[in-house]
Amino acid sequence: MPLKKEEKKRIVEELKTKIQKQKLIVFFDFSGIKTKDLSELRKELKESENELKIIKKSLAQIAFKRLGFEIDFKRIKSQLALVFGFKDEILPAKLIHQFSQNNPSLKILGGIFQKNLVESEKIVELAELPTSEELLARLVGSISSPISNLVYILKANIKGLICLLSTIKK
Repeated sequence: MPLKKEEKKRIVEELKTKIQKQKLIVFFDFSGIKTKDLSELRKELKESENELKIIKKSLAQIAFKRLGFEIDFKRIKSQLALVFGFKDEILPAKLIHQFSQNNPSLKILGGIFQKNLVESEKIVELAELPTSEELLARLVGSISSPISNLVYILKANIKGLICLLSTIKK
């Protein structure tokens, strides 16, 4: 059933506000994916404060064009879904990439990262980057490593001295 003109305007405006708030948008083709699997992906994205939106290509093209992005969605012959990352720049790409590993029919088409249009290869590169938590853990490990090594060396010297004194006492 076709949408009414007012509904289309509302959808385009809603999409425009989401595009402006996002940190990352991933475009992907979900043709051939079971509804159950797509629902699981939607749930997983929602839990991590991201959003999956299935939208008509013509409405998406209008919304992006009004924001200055020249994207020709009409040349895409398949179905289009958008994932909006509102809090994290990398997590949506990671989740979609992991999902595509288990569901080869999902094809990442590209996206928008830091207000720039990027190809699907860049989205996959983003997905393979470590998360900010992993990077912070590595940083903490690097900072604490010299301190823990110093404590170990000092402890070893004292232990050696105690062993030497106990041997002399006997």
